[in-house]
Amino acid sequence: MTIQVNDAVPSAKVKVVVGGEASEADTAELFANGKSVVFGLPGAFTPTCSQAHLPGFVVKADDIKAKGVDRIVCMSVNDAFVMGAWGKASNAEALTMLADGNCDFSRALGLDFDGSGFGMGQRCKRFAAIIDNGTVTHLFIEGPGEFEVSSAENVLENL
Repeated sequence: MTIQVNDAVPSAKVKVVVGGEASEADTAELFANGKSVVFGLPGAFTPTCSQAHLPGFVVKADDIKAKGVDRIVCMSVNDAFVMGAWGKASNAEALTMLADGNCDFSRALGLDFDGSGFGMGQRCKRFAAIIDNGTVTHLFIEGPGEFEVSSAENVLENL
C-alpha cells in the first residue's frame, strides 16, 4: 500500500551520505524530528534525475531551508558509494543523499516499481514529500515518465 498524507514514515535501514561519509540510518528515526523534504527518483546519474530533478533541489536548497526545512533528502535505489559520488558531482553539499540500496525504504513507502524491462531492477518511483516530525504532510507522486509535481519548485510552493 502506498504511503498517504498523515501517515508516519515507515522504518527501514538505509545508508545516508553526508559530507562524503556514509553511515547506517533508520528512516523512522531520520525523519522523526523537524521538517524534512525528501524526494525519490529512479536512479543516480540517469537523464531526468541528473539534468532536472536533483539540480532543482540543489539550486533551490537555500529557499527551501528558508521556509523552515531542516533537511533536504535525495533518495534512490543505489548504493552509498554511487549516491556519494552523484552528490559530489552535482554540488549537492546542502542535501543528504540517501542510499536505499536494497529498495527496502521504497518498498515500505509503496513507491517501488520493477524497472527490469530497462535493465534497472527494482527502483523508486519519482516523488517528493514534506515530512513534519515523522508524519507525511504533503505527497507528490509522478506518473510513469512524468516530472512535474515532484519538482523543487512545486515543493517550494507547497511549503
